[in-house]
Amino acid sequence: MPETGKIIRRIRQGDINEFEKLFRSSYVSLIKYAITLVKDRDSAEEIVQDLFVRLWQEKENLSIRSSLTGYLFRAVHNRCIHHLNHQQVIKKHVGNTLNSYSELAPAADEELNYRELQDKITTVLERLPEQCSRIFCMNRFEGLSYREIAEKLLISIKTVEACISKALKEFRKSFSF
Repeated sequence: MPETGKIIRRIRQGDINEFEKLFRSSYVSLIKYAITLVKDRDSAEEIVQDLFVRLWQEKENLSIRSSLTGYLFRAVHNRCIHHLNHQQVIKKHVGNTLNSYSELAPAADEELNYRELQDKITTVLERLPEQCSRIFCMNRFEGLSYREIAEKLLISIKTVEACISKALKEFRKSFSF
């Protein structure tokens, strides 16, 4: 403990040699410990290096009451836990983004299929006689009954039935049902 106080006091005063000595004496063991937690050497090195950078940047406020080694290992442990939590957040975000994308992709496919279907329907309706096409649209797209169509167009219900039948026959041919 007295040694810890002496080292901390020197580092607080800006003694770079004392800081380098601390760095060299503990760096390898801190890296090994961090690797056991994060399972990645690059991340472990980054965590330990960042710890030493912060120690140097905040040297004037450095206050360690326990052993210096214990403090460094606890700091590395906390930073590794923070790193792992952050990685989980990133994975979750990436997962959500991919899910959103995969939800949009079928929507884009559905939009394309919808347009193709619309084009086919339009083509069939254009091939039909005008009155037949109009009757089919009134029934299927406007939701009017055969009787309502007949009354509106002043034609018989049998004529409406014949036109709907003719239109459906054309659709079956075009869509191969």
